[in-house]
Amino acid sequence: MLSSEKKSLYRFLAIYLISTFLLFSLAVTIFYKSAKSHLINAEFKSLDIHATQLKNKIRELHQSSNKPLIYPRSKEYKSAIYNLDKELIFSTFQKNPPFLATGVYKENIYKLYLVKPYYLGAAYLLVSKKIDKEPLLLLKKNIALFMLLAGGVFLLLGLFLGKLFIKPMKESLQEKNHFIQDATHELNTPISTILANIELIEAFGKCKDAKEELQRIEIASKTLSRIYEDLTYINFNHKMHKNISSLNFSKLLKERITYFSSMIEAKNLQLQTKIQDDIFITIDRNDAIRLVDNLISNAIKYNKSNSLLEIGLNKDSFWVKDGGIGIKSKDLKKLFERFKRANNSEGGFGLGLNIVDTIVKEYKFSLKIYSQLDQGTKVVVEWKK
Repeated sequence: MLSSEKKSLYRFLAIYLISTFLLFSLAVTIFYKSAKSHLINAEFKSLDIHATQLKNKIRELHQSSNKPLIYPRSKEYKSAIYNLDKELIFSTFQKNPPFLATGVYKENIYKLYLVKPYYLGAAYLLVSKKIDKEPLLLLKKNIALFMLLAGGVFLLLGLFLGKLFIKPMKESLQEKNHFIQDATHELNTPISTILANIELIEAFGKCKDAKEELQRIEIASKTLSRIYEDLTYINFNHKMHKNISSLNFSKLLKERITYFSSMIEAKNLQLQTKIQDDIFITIDRNDAIRLVDNLISNAIKYNKSNSLLEIGLNKDSFWVKDGGIGIKSKDLKKLFERFKRANNSEGGFGLGLNIVDTIVKEYKFSLKIYSQLDQGTKVVVEWKK
């Protein structure tokens, strides 16, 4: 699966799962509050029953001639009686409670009852009970288990729907890739023929009067060759065998500068090289060529005529600097996206920096771009921190 397909799938899954989670959370919250309210109401009903029994016992005590009077007690329920002025007469609470209205206070429920007639001088009866949390804990566990199972089911359903969602895009990308593969195959033969004939002409010293025309043909052929190589890399990089070894990057860089010499000369660029000898890095040769070629060709393409082109290499990094049109700061983040170009004034498919970024990430290098509009751009690839 391509990175663009993965991004689309992940975005769809994120939106789908988040919206589903929020919807279920709302439904579960409403259900939990409803169930909790039902349990609390059941607790209050038990208070009503106990309060009725307690008022009957208080009446019996009031009518009793036995001494002393023993107030009824319960392990499950606490109670207190108040006079008409709301002053405490007697309580089974550990701490004498204030005059409380009916409601839920922390872990206990309270309910206030009127006592008429005023047996034992009591006008109010306060009854309290600790809330039984076992049903609530069991409800929470069942809700958590339901959410977990539902999350798994909806994740699988989301993957299925996501794949259906990206299927048209996948088919479109496959068609595009087939087109690119066919195009690269068709480009290869004429490019190879043109380059081979140019080399023969130059080798035998013929057509000296057509030097400028030959240079143009050579530049065009090398441009086509580079496009062919980039398209091949994009399509077949994952299938290519890589020979990763210690490579003399200094030697390779000088060879590639020679390769681009006709393009540099045609644009009247002032080439300045700062290349240390015998710098070795561990990389596949073809990957190294793609890395170097794309950075140098971009610097040539977007540079201004008669401007400076600086190419440097040391034991820590490789860089290419131009005095060209520069890049807007808002466009810097988009440069590494495939088929994206910050400037449309020059041709190209927008593959170069995407390939550079792919290679840099593959070898765990770091890539830095410094640019100012109309002042130029410097691209640095670092392999040592």
